Amino acid sequence: MSSKENAAIGQLLSLLESRYAIRVLWALRDGHPQTFRHLQDSVGTITPNTLNTRLKELREADLINHANKGYLVTAAGADLLKRMGDLSAFATKWAGTQAKKTA
Repeated sequence: MSSKENAAIGQLLSLLESRYAIRVLWALRDGHPQTFRHLQDSVGTITPNTLNTRLKELREADLINHANKGYLVTAAGADLLKRMGDLSAFATKWAGTQAKKTA
């Protein structure tokens, strides 16, 4: 992997490692606009201040935008979520394995 690719991955991971960033994107994965309040409910225990910060960062990164009806993922955000699509199948399989360990 080139240093340019490493830098790009590092930059993306830095953004996504921010608290609740992935959860905000994941909450928008269905493509329907969500208001601030609905998004806050979808994400869970996120504070309004943290949600505002994440929304600002994700908008600056061109992964989401805000329209009249609420927040939506951009084409780049949809592409990222598509690439993360296997995460759900992996998580289900992984959680089952973890449950067997504790049983």
